[in-house]
Amino acid sequence: MDSETQLNRRRDWSAVIFALVLPTVVTLAYFVLAAKFPPAVQQATYGVAKTFQFLFPILFVVFVQRMRPQLWPWLTKGVLIGLLLGLAIGGLMLALYHWGLKSTVFFVVAAGEMRAKIAGMDLGSTTTFIAVGVFYSLIHSLLEEYYWRWFVFGQLRELTRLVPAMVISSLGFMAHHVLVIGTYFGFFSPWTWLFSFCVAIGGGVWAWLYNRSGSLLGPWLSHLLVDATIFLVGYEIAGPLLNK
Repeated sequence: MDSETQLNRRRDWSAVIFALVLPTVVTLAYFVLAAKFPPAVQQATYGVAKTFQFLFPILFVVFVQRMRPQLWPWLTKGVLIGLLLGLAIGGLMLALYHWGLKSTVFFVVAAGEMRAKIAGMDLGSTTTFIAVGVFYSLIHSLLEEYYWRWFVFGQLRELTRLVPAMVISSLGFMAHHVLVIGTYFGFFSPWTWLFSFCVAIGGGVWAWLYNRSGSLLGPWLSHLLVDATIFLVGYEIAGPLLNK
């Protein structure tokens, strides 16, 4: 391996490590540290931090690696698997919520924390909550697939073997969710780590599907359905707060 190749590999590893850590820092900024500030500050922090996060991969590929990115091969391969996975995961989540978690003491306490967060971010109207749910389900899920599967997993796949690339990218995908889930359930709760581990498994499955299909379409549709289910449950939890 010549010196230029070694330098490029170190550069790419540095970018991947940065990309693995960045979403956790972003989540810490807008979800945890900004929580004590007015809603406008929280929303501005979210907007600025997320914009930087999602711009980083494309800027790195174009201006540092000097490559022409291939983002959207909209192939139908993997779409059926993605849809079935999304429906299965979403159905399991709804069943677990309605027939297992909903009335438990720890989840009732967590639901109170969720409502406090919704109120603190000024999302207490039905229209606003639905708009945020649509944004997260349609747009944010696509941006996360571009970030985690196309960039992080895609870069790791070039730097290491397939299985380590899937594992590392999925653990990175899990990390920032720990902050969100831990805020509601407690960072020492086994439920926080169980739910976070489920997120990692989901990330691994979507990485596998992306690698298998060569397209973000299947993973995105699966991710979309899972996020839509989360907001469906969230809508029921937020019900007492929402102004019609």
